[in-house]
Amino acid sequence: MKLSLRDVQKTFGSNHVCKGISLDVQEGELVCLIGASGSGKSTFLRCINLLEPIDDGAVYLDGQDIAVPGLDPEPVRRRIGMVFQSYNLFPHMTAVENAMLAPRRVRGVSRDAIRPEVSALFERFGLGDRMEHYPDQLSGGQQQRVAIIRALAMRPEVMLFDEITSALDPQLVGEVLDVLLALKADGMTMVLATHEMGFAREAADKVCFLADGRIVEEGPPDVLFTAPKQPETQAFLERALK
Repeated sequence: MKLSLRDVQKTFGSNHVCKGISLDVQEGELVCLIGASGSGKSTFLRCINLLEPIDDGAVYLDGQDIAVPGLDPEPVRRRIGMVFQSYNLFPHMTAVENAMLAPRRVRGVSRDAIRPEVSALFERFGLGDRMEHYPDQLSGGQQQRVAIIRALAMRPEVMLFDEITSALDPQLVGEVLDVLLALKADGMTMVLATHEMGFAREAADKVCFLADGRIVEEGPPDVLFTAPKQPETQAFLERALK
């Protein structure tokens, strides 16, 4: 088991966002989280790599509970990469400088040592000729691919993606989802919160429907999308698949 979450609880004041969420993610799996905005998907992802400390429960990575109070979260975040809806690239730095920054600062790798590895990622994901461009010279899809490359440059064991296509124009969504398919082919373990139902249906190993801070239903996409058991899942899919 690569990643296992047990009864994860998270509140913000009186707002109980995650109400005892449990999830198993096998090594090399792509798990898609679907559900309406406000269902808890983004907060749950942030809890996995400890951007939000959980109030109760456990987060196991390779059998170790990484959510133990007092544990330094930084080594965990090196192992679990995360890409957000907003690209968060530094506008005064080129694409390749953005991608090299974290490995240089966190892993302590020199610029000369990390550049060939990062350059190979740019080439692989179709951005070899955009490395020296600044973010405002790139399309939204290109900026999001740079954000993914930046996360991959840390050599994570698990990748989390939070609605990474929702800010993109429809014609740019495919180029970002193609990156996820390439990572899946590599055997990367991934958890993706998404509104892209077609992608979840075609690419996911498991789909989890969240509502009101809970996983209401989960299963293989061919089962969950064609024969959902729970009324809440049925109602959501009827709206989402129109």
